[in-house]
Amino acid sequence: MTHDLERTTLRAVARRIVPFVCLLYVLNILDRANVGFARLAMQDDLGLSKAAFDLGYGMFYLGYILFEVPSNLLMKRIGARIWIARIMVSWGLVSAATMFAQDVWTFYALRVLLGVAEAGFFPGIIYYLSNWFPDRERAKMTAFFMLAIGASNVLGNPVSGWIMDEFNGASGLYGWQWLFLLEGIPTAVVGVAVLFVLKDSPRDAHWLTDEQREWLIRRMAEEERVRRHQHGPDRWQAMLQPRVWLLIAIYFTVAVGTNAGGAYFPTLVREQYQQATHFQIGLLTALPHLCAIIAMVLVGINSDRTGDRRWHLTGSALAAAAGWGLVAWGPVPAVALTGLCVAQAGMMSMLPVFWTLPSAFLSGAAAAGGIALINSVANIGGFFGATILGQLGLWAMAGILLGGAVLTAATIRSSFPTHPLRGGHRHDQ
Repeated sequence: MTHDLERTTLRAVARRIVPFVCLLYVLNILDRANVGFARLAMQDDLGLSKAAFDLGYGMFYLGYILFEVPSNLLMKRIGARIWIARIMVSWGLVSAATMFAQDVWTFYALRVLLGVAEAGFFPGIIYYLSNWFPDRERAKMTAFFMLAIGASNVLGNPVSGWIMDEFNGASGLYGWQWLFLLEGIPTAVVGVAVLFVLKDSPRDAHWLTDEQREWLIRRMAEEERVRRHQHGPDRWQAMLQPRVWLLIAIYFTVAVGTNAGGAYFPTLVREQYQQATHFQIGLLTALPHLCAIIAMVLVGINSDRTGDRRWHLTGSALAAAAGWGLVAWGPVPAVALTGLCVAQAGMMSMLPVFWTLPSAFLSGAAAAGGIALINSVANIGGFFGATILGQLGLWAMAGILLGGAVLTAATIRSSFPTHPLRGGHRHDQ
């Protein structure tokens, strides 16, 4: 009876929450990464050098890093529904305003402002999901949520290419200006819808039956009690423990790779297929993200099924390193494109497994702040990712992801103890 109640409750929660937060994340990735596609024309139109554009791409993370932790702590105090809505409306408007960039300084200012507006969204959603799904379901649900990364690029890259081809010159605007406008405004509109769709906690989930709601409240409270017993009370000082900084070091390697990919994938594809239109480049650039969708689901589900985090994370990092190496070596376009597919699949498969780790030993305010701290500090790698790839090349990407694999394999198991609520399943972290 208890098993049936668990199954029906979690299925109802997943149906209600996961598709909507996936939509939010699709818009998030579009508005953050579309500048990588816009650079195909924007860089020349604004008269920017490659190095200047790479720096501008990374400037996003200045505002993002500074405001990430305060944003997540405010979300815990104010409530997820209101705060996530605020984040989406503000970043949608700022993303649309990027159409007004006129030179290097306005470009830099708008990128910094976009980081400030978006700060707290991703760790806020990770923390939000940790309040609705038990630990042994979390990698799978995080994987489904993060399918939005692949989905946004599978759909967004061809659409971005089509907008730049078809709208270029309309009303006297460049195609990249229409790109920012048409992909930014919908985010602000959906942000308003957050107020009516999301609930702050299971206690507010009136779409569950009374029995389902009480079971979920008890289950999440029990996991919270166990975390506090094993790892200490809910204090912000828990954010400073060595395990948090170990996760920052691992995630730094992922941030370098994923953000360098976001900045350069369309450019790398264009270098291989020089006669392609923007729309065709969009279609080809969608392939690595389609591979990532499949890989993320398989890795996330199998990680939950086996209880293993360490080797799923390590194996994904090794695949990412091999993919970047294949791109660097690629003697023909098809080999280079295959390398991009393997690299993206590996990097994205790391994410759902990785984000189960902070909530395994942090609770309450420490969890909200710790998740934000990991995401913000590690994303210093995002600030430098495009520049590292632009200056040091593709082999540097392979080396950084290989370093992440070695660090994960050497440290994760001893640093993250077994979770007692796994019902006897082996949890080899």
